Amino acid sequence: MTADVMTGLTLDLRVERFPYHQPFRIAGHEFTETALLVATLSDGRHEGRGEGAGVYYLGDDIDHMLAEATRVRPAIEGGATRADLQHLLPPGGARNAIDCAFWDLEARRAGKPVWELAGLDPPRALRSTLTLGADSPEAMAAAALAIDPHAPVKVKLTGEVDLDAARIAAIRTARPHAWIGVDANQGYDRATLGDLLPLLVAHRIAQLEQPLRRGREADLDGVKRPLPFVADESALSLADTASLVGRFDVVNIKLDKCGGLTEGLAIARQARRLGLDVMVGNMMGTSLSMAPSYLVGQLCDIVDLDGPTFLARDREPGVTYRDGMIHCPPSLWGGG
Repeated sequence: MTADVMTGLTLDLRVERFPYHQPFRIAGHEFTETALLVATLSDGRHEGRGEGAGVYYLGDDIDHMLAEATRVRPAIEGGATRADLQHLLPPGGARNAIDCAFWDLEARRAGKPVWELAGLDPPRALRSTLTLGADSPEAMAAAALAIDPHAPVKVKLTGEVDLDAARIAAIRTARPHAWIGVDANQGYDRATLGDLLPLLVAHRIAQLEQPLRRGREADLDGVKRPLPFVADESALSLADTASLVGRFDVVNIKLDKCGGLTEGLAIARQARRLGLDVMVGNMMGTSLSMAPSYLVGQLCDIVDLDGPTFLARDREPGVTYRDGMIHCPPSLWGGG
């Protein structure tokens, strides 16, 4: 879309809060709700929506997202385009919400779905992991048995080697044939990582996500990777992607980190060119967050789009989960 057809837009910004069924624990944090910035772009006839959950470990909370989006509202309403947005705002939840609202509006104005505008193939249902928050080994094993038996399992670790080992053993016993990946959320250092890796191999863990803190990536130099290492906190935006080669095998794309679908698709394509595998994840959020990520997932090897499963309520219509797959109706977002 060119600047002349973007004039006359209004940008509405709202804060919406979605509580969880129960607290969700990862290394260093416990969450009870997700506060979302919802952006709606309107030309008076068509509307496009997007939402951002922010990036908690960067201070990108709801107040920061709202302030950032409010700051650029005059430029957006003055005719700035989605391409301009990439320079008006840094990566983060505010840009994600507005970028996705632009895509949705463009699809409605063109009468074409976002996947077609983005040069993708028609979307298909995707196999998505379901995540187990950190808890006692017994509780996590019970949770592993309670979720869809066809779904891959993602396990949150906390950096406590002995406890994490017990968690992994209990879950593997409960789900002997499941695909299991673990996410350390920066909980380890190089020394404790050496203790963890043999345990992961012994229990046939498929991948290890973000073992060390962001900024300590050089500590992975010379570390043998007996299973794929996934970069999450170490891979915020397109600018980080090239630096992952040799230290990680997979990049986890989250639209809240990189600032929207526009950059998310660019990261997926760049990662492929660099020989990295690609994963799509989420910073929680409702089905409105999952829908644009679902399109990135069409390019990915691993999909982790289970955010709505933690919520006490979701949007209607919403994504659905069955037989280990996530299904996203075109009426939810970006259908044109």
